[in-house]
Amino acid sequence: MRNRIRAALTIWMIVAVCAAGCVGPQNSMWQEEFGISERTLVPTGRNQYFILEPGFQLVLEGKTGFLGRNYEKLSITVLDETKKVKGVITRVVEEREWKNGNLIEVSRNFFAICERTNDVFYFGENVDMYKDGKLVSHHGAWLAGKNRARAGLIMPGKPRVGMKYYQEIAPAAAMDRAEILSLDYMFETPAGSFSKCLKTKEGSALNLLEREFKTYAPGIGLVQDEKLLLTKYGFINMN
Repeated sequence: MRNRIRAALTIWMIVAVCAAGCVGPQNSMWQEEFGISERTLVPTGRNQYFILEPGFQLVLEGKTGFLGRNYEKLSITVLDETKKVKGVITRVVEEREWKNGNLIEVSRNFFAICERTNDVFYFGENVDMYKDGKLVSHHGAWLAGKNRARAGLIMPGKPRVGMKYYQEIAPAAAMDRAEILSLDYMFETPAGSFSKCLKTKEGSALNLLEREFKTYAPGIGLVQDEKLLLTKYGFINMN
């Protein structure tokens, strides 16, 4: 997912984390086991806050950085493509991010939804990072089944306030996790005003100082990612 650059942990942070007993996914407060092998997973479907249907697209934009000097744009498009990951057929969702008109990141994310519960699981991503128009790295890429990585939960089918769960379980690359703060949040964007939104606080076990807030609207999905707000959504022509 976006913004994969993580600062190195300082010595005092490591000491504090060890003292608190919450290093990595073994912290029992954060759900990391989802019974993936017992699920009936498919690449197409939706739950209240996450749509996995080819052609659906979200566009978010906003000013970021010091005094809002940067302008960023993020597009999220559900592609008419699938990829088998650890025996599961997943849906490919492409994210493209621009800063001041320049493409800085393209990621292809792999999701599958449980037919019974509508839980949506995250099986990994391919990442291309760009600088001055040139590909410079694949930082943050991971794939379930490789290097001890396992699928995480990206959006529960029946969310509850207080739920804490790992979205990515890739110890060598990404350990993002989310906590649900509200299911009745009101939020206004350039694309409209939304009620009964799901609000999350997200961070990483690899950097405990990393934190961001996101908002998901019913029937749409992500409408706010920190300072980026939804400007357009709906189905597009994939031809």
